[in-house]
Amino acid sequence: MQMEDTGEEAQYAGSNNGNQERKENIIYIGRKPTMNYVLAVVTQFNRGVDEVEIKARGNSISKAVDVKEIVINRFMPALKERGIRTSSENITNEDGTSSKVSAIQIVLGK
Repeated sequence: MQMEDTGEEAQYAGSNNGNQERKENIIYIGRKPTMNYVLAVVTQFNRGVDEVEIKARGNSISKAVDVKEIVINRFMPALKERGIRTSSENITNEDGTSSKVSAIQIVLGK
């Protein structure tokens, strides 16, 4: 299964990417500027969502941590970090070889 970093800051309910359904409260970190993702997280909380997940892989992991810190320290100090999970994912490259990529999931909640 080939997976690409699309750089989308939020995937909304009802959108499908192949067979995977993406939840509204998940923010996928990619190549866009950090503040785009901060705005996406703040927007989700302003819509009334109680919990938002920030997900990133590879080189985007540090940007995901930056997003969490900016959201909590500058925009929504009442939020709590509910958990951080790290993992490795097997990715099939374009040439057919398999690689392991580090991943992070940060859960923020009210």
